[in-house]
Amino acid sequence: MHDRLYASALELFAEQGYERTTIDQITERADVARGTFFNHFQRKEDLVTTWAQQRQEKLRAFMEKSLSHDDDDTTVHLERCMSALADFNEAEHNLTQVMLTAWVKSGQPLHEEPEYAGHIFIQAISAGQVRGDVASDIDPVVAGNILRDSYLGLLYRWSQSTDEEVPLHVELRALLRVALTGVLSYSKRGWTTQRASDGAGGP
Repeated sequence: MHDRLYASALELFAEQGYERTTIDQITERADVARGTFFNHFQRKEDLVTTWAQQRQEKLRAFMEKSLSHDDDDTTVHLERCMSALADFNEAEHNLTQVMLTAWVKSGQPLHEEPEYAGHIFIQAISAGQVRGDVASDIDPVVAGNILRDSYLGLLYRWSQSTDEEVPLHVELRALLRVALTGVLSYSKRGWTTQRASDGAGGP
């Protein structure tokens, strides 16, 4: 019954928006009594919380599988993570736009624990430090939350845009490149373009 109500709600949110969808409409779509809704959700906002939690759990399961491949370096793991995030969002663009807006309006991003918010990225960076391909003086929590915040900022912009010429995959790949290599010119860091492309001389 919980899943039935949840699925009915998401269908309505995608069709007519979060704000315009009422609990009565959700229970009518699910073909249950109105009171049944409150046996599973205290309020409509709990549907948004469920959506966010399910997305995070889906990504967590995906990344646990990725990180089990010890031979892959941090760049590969983070590229897989960004690719998975792009897949999740591009598969349901309209619903992502609706639910992301509702998630922000409900104030939920402000109530997340800092380490929980960027947990997946933190885990990948910490594993990279153990392997030795991430600098030992980098704080994984700071770096992980920077990646998470950058991802969400890009996702907000992408979800609100009507221009779909640049796929989210491409945008996230560019974000990750900047995060991993920085923005200073190679010459300022004593690198050459060839050495940078070979992976030599990196920090």
